[in-house]
Amino acid sequence: MNIALGEPIGQGWPQLGELGAALVLSSLIGLERQIRQKSAGLRTHTLVGLGAALFMLVSKYGFTDLLIDGRIVLDPSRVAAQIVSGIGFIGGGLIFVRRDIVRGLTTAAVVWVTAAVGMACGGGLPILAVAVTAAHFLVVYGYPPLIRLVGGMTTASAVIRISYRDGRGVLRRVLETAARLRFSVLDVDIDHENDDKYVRLALRVAGAQPAHTLVAELSELDGVQTVGFDDEPDT
Repeated sequence: MNIALGEPIGQGWPQLGELGAALVLSSLIGLERQIRQKSAGLRTHTLVGLGAALFMLVSKYGFTDLLIDGRIVLDPSRVAAQIVSGIGFIGGGLIFVRRDIVRGLTTAAVVWVTAAVGMACGGGLPILAVAVTAAHFLVVYGYPPLIRLVGGMTTASAVIRISYRDGRGVLRRVLETAARLRFSVLDVDIDHENDDKYVRLALRVAGAQPAHTLVAELSELDGVQTVGFDDEPDT
């Protein structure tokens, strides 16, 4: 390969198109995370995917001025390997552990996948990038019903988050309701907010019937402000 010293390569429309593909696909993934109100949303995922694509492009084209008569061989995979390991710092920062409840695993995994999508776009593999983006939406929206179906066949646990006004005996009624519906309470985590006027309760329960039944009953209790649970146990 004969390339003149300093010849500008890798700064044309094809590379801008690859960056654009990374921007669009990463934004789609980030928008889904934003709608579901996850800790890493639209901006985080978009920047991760766009940055990963740029790293790949820099790795592929950023050192062509060093090529003289083909005597220097560049290896774009070296930067790709650093992206894979480096993105772990962001993912690790999204995972929270409180007692035996782990939060953020799915969000961290999505950030990792978004980086891979950006790398694929930067590496000139748009079809694979689109396929992985489509697979992301399949997993996020298609798997929770399957998880609930499997959970209905077993005694599965779920984390229910409840916000209620303190000093009204709500916690006692919550536990009584869980016992009446034959749910076992595995863990209780309580936080106070707004000058201790309101309490945030994380209740891990297990039962033979779906946790939706308990959520519906708890929402009718006097003093309960909000109640809900995660479809994805590891998010």
